[in-house]
Amino acid sequence: MPLFLESCRRNPDIDWLLFTDCGTPPDLPHNVRIEHISYVDYCALVSERLGIDFAPDNAYKLCDIKPALGYIHEDSLQGYDFWAFGDLDVIYGKLRAYFTAERLARYDLYSTHARRVSGHLCLIRNFSQMRELFMKMPRWKERFMDQEHHALDEGAFSRLFLWRKNFPQPLFKLVGLFNPLRRRSEFIEAFSTPDGCIPWVDGAFRFPQRWYWNDGSLTNDLDGNREFPYFHFAIWKRGRWAGRASPSPETVRTLASLPAWMIDENGLSECVQ
Repeated sequence: MPLFLESCRRNPDIDWLLFTDCGTPPDLPHNVRIEHISYVDYCALVSERLGIDFAPDNAYKLCDIKPALGYIHEDSLQGYDFWAFGDLDVIYGKLRAYFTAERLARYDLYSTHARRVSGHLCLIRNFSQMRELFMKMPRWKERFMDQEHHALDEGAFSRLFLWRKNFPQPLFKLVGLFNPLRRRSEFIEAFSTPDGCIPWVDGAFRFPQRWYWNDGSLTNDLDGNREFPYFHFAIWKRGRWAGRASPSPETVRTLASLPAWMIDENGLSECVQ
């Protein structure tokens, strides 16, 4: 978490809003706001805003309501051009070098995957049609209220934009021309999640083994000086890190105070690049 927060700090013109019952982390960046709320009270807030009975036993169910967060927290979004949902198991690079002003002027939704909405980071323009778009997901109330995790952010929500996503590329592109939502959206692979089912930059299943964060810039040992918007280490948690003990909070806080770090199969360490 200290590394995540430090990477937020280095993106000073982007704000993060965290609803939590875990207290306030030390040295909180100015652009990260903490709203203290219990899990039960947060579920009650969701229920009130959506007019449903939202009471999941497992907090992972919160992933299903990501497409609705703009609607649920509309009052907190006043004055913003975009809102977004994302994950905490990421380290950000220079986001505004990727999401430039010119780029953001073109579309209403930005996914960092080519054929699905990226649950770990998705930007959405802040106007009512896009905030309410989740209501077009089939049986959204029923699926929000049950106890099953449906991965609605990357599944049912994706399908509003991407028809026939398993078609070969020429047909997939052609079908997209008939979907107004698809025409107003950007789906481009940002190569944020190595070791997964998506081939890497060169089209091969050969992935970086080390990632370097240096004063806000994010690179790796495979792609030279190419900078990436963020690194999502979901696969590493289940793979190369699965049997490793977590570092102490003190160790990670110390690392976050340094200007550069390295992330590899051994975990987190000071960058020796």
